[in-house]
Amino acid sequence: MANAFKNSAVANIGTTASTVYTTPSATTSTVIGFTVANVSNSPITVNIYLTIGGSDFYLIKNAVIPVGGAIVPVGGEQKVVLQTGNLVKVLSSAATSADAILAVLEIS
Repeated sequence: MANAFKNSAVANIGTTASTVYTTPSATTSTVIGFTVANVSNSPITVNIYLTIGGSDFYLIKNAVIPVGGAIVPVGGEQKVVLQTGNLVKVLSSAATSADAILAVLEIS
């Protein structure tokens, strides 16, 4: 089994869901950190969810991020385990308003 720490980053997330991370085949990933920042000049709301087997499961729904602020839905003591093909997605209330950075440990 190989272990690898990896980052995945997506800039300018808007009103269409952006996939921040997809678990590769034959891999289990542990999300060890995840930050979504507001890069716009107005407060925004974001939805962060996992797509597992075609169904969506929210980590956060309609979270408000103030101007210049960020949320950390995963980090510290909390971790999320992802299986092959699971997706992590972010959707914002405004166009090009959020940046997301996700850190994982991939085990393959």
